[in-house]
Amino acid sequence: MTLSVSRILLCFAALAAYADAVELTSLVNLFIGTASGANGGSGGNAFPGAAIPHAMAKVGIDVSTAPRQAGYVHDNSSITGISLMHDEGTGGNTDGGYGIFPLFPLTNCNFASCPVGINDRAALRANGTDAATPGYFTTTFTNGIKLETTSTRRAGLIRFTYPTTGPNHVVVDLTNDLGRSFEGGSISVSAAGRVKLGGTFLQSYGPSNYTVFACYDFAAPQSAQKISAFGTYQSTTLAAPGNITIKANSPGLDFPFNNSVSPEQAGALLSFTGGKTVLARFGVSFRGADQACTNAEEEVPTWDWDAVQGASAAAWEDVLSRVAIDTTVEDATVVELLYSSFYRASLVPANLTGENPYWDSPYPFYDAFFCSWDTFRTVHPLLSLMSPREWGEIVSAYVDGWRHTGAYFNRSRPSCSPHEGFIPECRSNTKAGYVQGGSDGMVPLGDFATKYGSRASELGVPIDDLYQALVDTAENTPPDWYTVGRQNTAWKTFGYIPTDWVDPSGATGLPTREASRAFEYSLNDFAVRQAAIALRKAPGDVVKYSNRSMNFVNMWDESVTSDGFAGFAQRRYPNGTFAFSPPNACSPVDPVSHSCARGTDNDVGFYESSSWEYSFFAPHSMATIIKLMGGPATFVPRVDHYFAAGYYYAGNEPGFLMPWAYHYAARPDLSALRVRSVVYENFNTGIGGIPGNDDSGAMASLLTFHILGLYPVAASTQLLIGSPLVSAYTMRNDLLGTSTKVTVVGFDKAGLSAAPPAGARVFVKSVTINGAPSASLCWIDFADVTGGGTVEIEVYGDAAAAAAAGCGAGPRALPDSLETGGFPA
Repeated sequence: MTLSVSRILLCFAALAAYADAVELTSLVNLFIGTASGANGGSGGNAFPGAAIPHAMAKVGIDVSTAPRQAGYVHDNSSITGISLMHDEGTGGNTDGGYGIFPLFPLTNCNFASCPVGINDRAALRANGTDAATPGYFTTTFTNGIKLETTSTRRAGLIRFTYPTTGPNHVVVDLTNDLGRSFEGGSISVSAAGRVKLGGTFLQSYGPSNYTVFACYDFAAPQSAQKISAFGTYQSTTLAAPGNITIKANSPGLDFPFNNSVSPEQAGALLSFTGGKTVLARFGVSFRGADQACTNAEEEVPTWDWDAVQGASAAAWEDVLSRVAIDTTVEDATVVELLYSSFYRASLVPANLTGENPYWDSPYPFYDAFFCSWDTFRTVHPLLSLMSPREWGEIVSAYVDGWRHTGAYFNRSRPSCSPHEGFIPECRSNTKAGYVQGGSDGMVPLGDFATKYGSRASELGVPIDDLYQALVDTAENTPPDWYTVGRQNTAWKTFGYIPTDWVDPSGATGLPTREASRAFEYSLNDFAVRQAAIALRKAPGDVVKYSNRSMNFVNMWDESVTSDGFAGFAQRRYPNGTFAFSPPNACSPVDPVSHSCARGTDNDVGFYESSSWEYSFFAPHSMATIIKLMGGPATFVPRVDHYFAAGYYYAGNEPGFLMPWAYHYAARPDLSALRVRSVVYENFNTGIGGIPGNDDSGAMASLLTFHILGLYPVAASTQLLIGSPLVSAYTMRNDLLGTSTKVTVVGFDKAGLSAAPPAGARVFVKSVTINGAPSASLCWIDFADVTGGGTVEIEVYGDAAAAAAAGCGAGPRALPDSLETGGFPA
């Protein structure tokens, strides 16, 4: 049947209206990456509970078995409660972080003998009852009790629906966080239904403890629920903490702080009559229990469930709409992966503004910089594209951290300069965590200066302080660079990080990971160089940090060979000689047990990676790497071998750039194929759909970039460009007030596989920016991606022609490298 033009236009209009009507939150799968990490499982450690973007409160259920870094695991483990704060996608303590002050519903028991202890009350979920959308989570226990939650930034609602009218009960647990790390605290409970708690626990990744508070209200207005009994419970003896006494009408308990973990079982128990539903309002705070109550009253004033859930969904709709696609024409799996990934990438860092317990400041306070080593590559660049206002707050929080660590070290060392603070590296649970590699929080700050330095005041970032933070962190060595800063004494003395060297200044830290730290310190200094250029600082600074950013070459031992390839990064002694580590040590196919962990057992000089992988790590001067490896003719087969030999692990950050590395040898055609192989072999929409920890959204933002056909070059305005996995998308930048539409001319769904068939149109033939041909087929500038207008990527299936075309013929067709004059001042 032939359709008239008018009917065709009506069809297009109907499709457009349908696309506009789709709620993007409905496309998010919160359970991707929630498989157990036990016994070699994927262990994405994703958090599927209720939260708003960058929320402090992340409310979800907790399982009884580890690993459970985010509390939830999609298996048949028993549930021990629903708690108020969680991390998203982290490693660290396998028991998990936060999981504070859980509630648990009980029925069919007498108040004085209810099973309130964490092991006694644990219960199973009914099959298939877990469900979640952004801002909402629900499940049902096998005994028929339904649990639901929704939340705001620091508060929210939890609802239990029981199978009978009761009496029904709710446990309010004081002592059992996920890590079972209680070191003291208190709880008070009133007949009016208000429970206030405070507790000190161990942070999930770091050497410190932290104190947090919560407030529960059970006297819901216009509710039939009535409190028929209340009291407290606690262990009868610590020698047998599972033996518990419940005391009716007890107004509270207090456990003085003790710098050791207590097995105490303690909390409150409330009983309800008058209906099948119990509704609890909660607030959390780091400043006190009264502040937690205030947070609940301010953010959930009317206890209106629909209003809270609706506001949460609307906040997510706003975030997700910053990348828009026509869901009626794109591949359904890609659509689900895109929006689920963008969702997870926007969960952290957590906005704790107003909750800083350590210093008063007019600047934002964010937590879960967990860790900058994980997030600088893709999380921050993704925020820079589509969430600059939130990113500005996060960057400002980094700068404020520098400002106040300076005050700390001035107290410790009165001879310090007025500055000498250090950019936070891995803040978790409000405390400094462990430094993993370099001081990689430097990279987002340099990135911000290059992209938004001229608009810093509009974003609330004190740009002169930002630059001073970079310089101080680059120049000064803290007394202990275990949790903040760098080993700059060694870096400036040798131009590399030596093995078996004692710092004469007395500064201490973990003297391991020498080779990989040198590569990261080099990139850190490149970030300072980039900020100096963008902010028009002294030319001498540009020269200094340009030169220091090339120091990674000092770790290069050209005599080392592996699998027929010569030249690898190695450890180096103070006298200049090298210490050999097998290049495949700590790779996924390491035939011998080596340690590449952060601790003193590290025996290879690399962190969470091998020399085979870290030898490629110089995103600011890949031309240098290619030269050291023998030129493009050797580099391309070496990258091929890296993948073929199993040295690549998709869940490990040092390898994030590698599928795109061919661009630097003018072979973007190979990158196009490799990116597809990586995506379709390692990511999917199942519970095991993340290849390892989500790492605070690092994997989520990486996949988002792969789908959009972009990869960010650290601390620069360059993005590598390839062929996207969707036919078109529009990116919205609300700070700039722009929308940029990217269209793939000749898009071919046959290319959506790990190994596209011959002739599939996956290779970039041309790039056109606002109607003008781009000089490069391999990279695009940040201003062109965020400036509004159109970008057209024409693709074709001629592999031979694509290989010959390379990056194009222009003098800057290749992505920039510092050694060859790129990133010009």
